[in-house]
Amino acid sequence: MNVAKSVAGFIDSHPNVKSCLKKGMVNYSALSREIIKDSSLEKRNFEAVLVACRRYAEKARLPSGQEKHIIALLRKSSFEIKSSICVVIISNLVPFSSIIELAAEITKERSLFHLIEGAETFTIISEQRFYTKITQRFKHRMVDEKKNLVEIMVKMPREIEQVPGITGYLYSLFGENGINILETMSSWTDTLFVIEEKDAEKAMRILRV
Repeated sequence: MNVAKSVAGFIDSHPNVKSCLKKGMVNYSALSREIIKDSSLEKRNFEAVLVACRRYAEKARLPSGQEKHIIALLRKSSFEIKSSICVVIISNLVPFSSIIELAAEITKERSLFHLIEGAETFTIISEQRFYTKITQRFKHRMVDEKKNLVEIMVKMPREIEQVPGITGYLYSLFGENGINILETMSSWTDTLFVIEEKDAEKAMRILRV
């Protein structure tokens, strides 16, 4: 068995371990023994597992000072949270003009409407009160839909342009805390996340570093 692959597989499936590795808060020997116990690796592989753990940590860790810059930016950021959000995914065979028409109807009421275009689908993010309007209009072209969601908008200062790795840091932050990102999009200094309602409180807690 490939030792590096086994080590990566174990760490990736344990977000808390991964988070501690990034922060240098892990006893590598104890972790190596746990990985061997959990996998089909043998005790004689201990040194190889130990080395693989350290290499994984080196790759996962942000360059010196970068995490501090990112955290400083997050502290300057503002957050907007909106509940009762729905996501409707439709085939891109739908005439684009009909989506524009729907967007005009919803935004006319000063309500939330986001559109993400994929290779084969359009994803519509809107307020749940428009769920019936959206699904009835595109019922023959619907691919998937979700309700009872929350949208979190992270509004960062312009310095975001000078600091690489912010989006990756946020994705890792959510993943390491067991928060599933259902949809996401960015517009200049703003980054939007759509998550399940049950994760909203936790998400806001970890974002307010």
